[in-house]
Amino acid sequence: MTLNELLNAPEGHHFEFKKAENRYDIDEGAKYLSAMSNRGGGRLVLGITDKRPRKVMGSKACPQPESTVRYFMDKLRVQVDFQLFQSDSGERVLVFEVVGRPVGLPVQFEGIAWWRDGESLVPMPENIRRAIYAEGGYDFSGDICKGLTIDDLDLTAIEKFRDRWQKYRDNKRVATLSVEQLLRDADAITDDGVTNAALILFGKRTPLLKYLPTAEVVFEYRSSEASGPAGQRVDYREGFFNYYDPIWELVNNRNEDQHYQDRFAVLPVPTFNERSVREALLNAVCHRNYQQHGSIFVRQYNKKLIIESPGGFLPGVTTENILDIHEARNGRIAAIFQLCGLVERSGQGMNLIYEQAVREAKPLPHFIGSDDYRVKLTLECKIIHPKMLALMKQIDEKKLDVMSTDDYLLLGAIYRGEDMREIDPARFKHLAELEIIKFSEHSVEPANGGVILAIGNQSATLADKMPIENADRKQHIVDYMTNHENVTTNQLADYLGLSQRTIRNVLKELVDDGLVDRLDSYRHAKYALKNKTNL
Repeated sequence: MTLNELLNAPEGHHFEFKKAENRYDIDEGAKYLSAMSNRGGGRLVLGITDKRPRKVMGSKACPQPESTVRYFMDKLRVQVDFQLFQSDSGERVLVFEVVGRPVGLPVQFEGIAWWRDGESLVPMPENIRRAIYAEGGYDFSGDICKGLTIDDLDLTAIEKFRDRWQKYRDNKRVATLSVEQLLRDADAITDDGVTNAALILFGKRTPLLKYLPTAEVVFEYRSSEASGPAGQRVDYREGFFNYYDPIWELVNNRNEDQHYQDRFAVLPVPTFNERSVREALLNAVCHRNYQQHGSIFVRQYNKKLIIESPGGFLPGVTTENILDIHEARNGRIAAIFQLCGLVERSGQGMNLIYEQAVREAKPLPHFIGSDDYRVKLTLECKIIHPKMLALMKQIDEKKLDVMSTDDYLLLGAIYRGEDMREIDPARFKHLAELEIIKFSEHSVEPANGGVILAIGNQSATLADKMPIENADRKQHIVDYMTNHENVTTNQLADYLGLSQRTIRNVLKELVDDGLVDRLDSYRHAKYALKNKTNL
């Protein structure tokens, strides 16, 4: 959008103009962005008058718009961008643009979903909030649980929620609320009664067994994937806020460090990343089908975590678009998580899990074994690219914080030496602006070294000569095939976080080396080690 288009933009719910010649209250700005996002998105314009004919006044407000954008995103949990304009006479105009809210979730600031009523900002009407929660389809968690009373909820779980909400919002008022008012403000109870969300998040054991026996989470530790009893098993039939921390503590009890070398130092990295584990559990509780039989299973292995939950993906969601579609099957639960800061960026917890895998040079998560009746999320936690990890640790944390998920996936592919020749050069632009990579019309490379890759229509020669850790890739594939029979390129691509094309090239070398056999036809090929005893 140009400056002239802004001056002639139609009035309505999608634009807000402020003179803001010297300063501007960013909390007020966050409320306007919340209201616009709840209407489908819009722009907050600083430095232009509101009344027609609009005039460019210029604004000195928000001198560091990057920091302001981070503040807005931290508070609203949706994508916010900015654009700077300069008039012919030199006046500065700053525009903040917010995307529309995710399906099934209103965008809130300080616990309130804001709405435009004429020229005024008001809390979103209750009927509109209910309609939003119902958008993603039927929201079981928002239904009233007939017969359930507030006495059936566990005070310890409720106080844990209160503590998180108060600390996250820095809102002292939350501490003064009665239990009933706290739950009403969180929409856990309404005038019609106590919701299923309240039972799932705060319920006592006996009411859960009576009203919703499927709301169970089972933790298992297994030293191997062999069938048989688990080395440890703990069943949780209580409110979520009473088992959220204990499950992480169980995982962390067996959380051994892995190590990588950074110049002359050998540094540790935990096998199980706390943020990823917690996000995976939140994702399961938010998205499982509570009307379908079965429990959520959290299975820990030495270097792998599997979280399996009843109910397949929502309609329209696949493993290919899961990072782009953010819908909550249980919108009321997701909204309560959002209030106390557990749900990041309006349901983008899966994006954070992918980003963390790249940060720690681990395989990307995968959903092998999922079907129409269950979602099976696997976090492979073995560091497979130690050199990549050392390079990632050299990148400034502030730069990592402003990278998108696509930036992370692209950077991981660059460090792994994947073929970049079919990648749109425009995708490299943001990483180059952050000075994380250097690229030209011929090649791309990390700014801190390690690999140079051909892009565009360059010959394969440059790309073929430069990939790092090709020997390591072979060894990782051989290690994987030692424990798995008749594997596919798709399995190996998910495990190693590489493209299927790259995997096929490495497998061809292993076949030529006489280490691996290719089975079946090319299109449906499977691969197996020739002789495991010789490895």
